[in-house]
Amino acid sequence: MVLLAVMVLLIASYTASLHTWWQQQQEIRSTEAKIETQKSAIAELQDDAARWDDPAYVEQQARARFGWVLPGEVGYRVVDADGEVEGDVPQLAEPPSEKPPEWYEKLWDSTTVAGQEPVKPTAPPEDPNQPLQPESQ
Repeated sequence: MVLLAVMVLLIASYTASLHTWWQQQQEIRSTEAKIETQKSAIAELQDDAARWDDPAYVEQQARARFGWVLPGEVGYRVVDADGEVEGDVPQLAEPPSEKPPEWYEKLWDSTTVAGQEPVKPTAPPEDPNQPLQPESQ
């Protein structure tokens, strides 16, 4: 009976260790697969970056994306009956809009100006046609 209890205890302890080892092997395989995926993505990005060094590729992209033509060439657009351009119409992307500062940026700015003297607003002149005069100190 004691021998059976010792055997069960040993099996339980080895099973936990074996389970941990198995999980670590699975994590290793998963990480190696991620590494291979990242390496292929890096190689693809490097290939794309190398293409942009070729002037012919840049010219091709300018023609395809923006509809540019070389001097002396004539570019055509097909317009249907209701005035809409048919096919792919290359357009420039909208410029990124300036987003307002985050709350923590406002907070940090308030700490940097906290010790400074406040700026006194200048009163507008009584005559609107009179130019502003700098204040003498």
